[in-house]
Amino acid sequence: MPEGDTIYRTARALGRALTGKPITRFQSEYALIAQEDDEHPFAGQTIQQIEARGKWLLIHFSSNQASSEAGAHGSKPLERVLATHMLMSGSWHIYRPGERWQEPRSNARIVLETADFVAVAFRVPVARIYTAESLAREKTIPQPATDVLKEDFDIVAAVERIKRYPDEEIAHVLLRQSVLAGVGNVFKSEICFLTGTSPFQKVVTFSESKLKEIASTAQRLMAANVLEDSGNQIVTYSGRKRRTTRSANPGESLWVYGRKNEPCRRCQTLIQRCLQGPNARSTYWCPTCQPLF
Repeated sequence: MPEGDTIYRTARALGRALTGKPITRFQSEYALIAQEDDEHPFAGQTIQQIEARGKWLLIHFSSNQASSEAGAHGSKPLERVLATHMLMSGSWHIYRPGERWQEPRSNARIVLETADFVAVAFRVPVARIYTAESLAREKTIPQPATDVLKEDFDIVAAVERIKRYPDEEIAHVLLRQSVLAGVGNVFKSEICFLTGTSPFQKVVTFSESKLKEIASTAQRLMAANVLEDSGNQIVTYSGRKRRTTRSANPGESLWVYGRKNEPCRRCQTLIQRCLQGPNARSTYWCPTCQPLF
């Protein structure tokens, strides 16, 4: 499943291509979204903003037509948000008009077209339309303050959110998107390793300083994986591996994740793997570097 760094890079590329541009064509294979488009066409609306919110990608629209109509009737302008979640199979692509798509058209679930670009959501399994008000009420989409990649991410507040689950194992709490939005299974295991933390340790047993170290490490690792030096150019995903080590070797990009029965890069103990938590997510750890107590 794409984690927060992948969604952030996707939102950044889409934003550079589409923000401020009027939609010239909109198409969706989802009945409720298509019905929304029939009642209030997206064509002619302008994309205000594209943001990553944890593992969700949000496209904010405003309508000049709706604004003028709203002004005439004394009501608020029509503002809508398209929210998509990739789960295991989805992806967004950007093309120039007329450019050949890399996936079959039968896999396209949503198509957004402007004069300069075509954005296609392929095999995206979750897509919903919200207003600003309904988005603020939605519990499944994290609030901005919880997103590890937001510029104003607050470490102290993140620690307080972790402490709301004193009797849970730390690795499971790290996956709660209401706590650290964007952290997924890969980063969970890597954060625990780099902080010398057993993934099975209960939150209540941690000191305040240790929880700050864990939250800070989450922020640092995620931020390091979205760095680029392209200025304002549109940079699409090119298969660059997620990296938590400092090794330039592509085969040594991670400390523990996906390395069951391979030697620890620090102490040579064999890396262990188990299924953890109510959702049975894979956890990787070094028993020597990450003792339970």
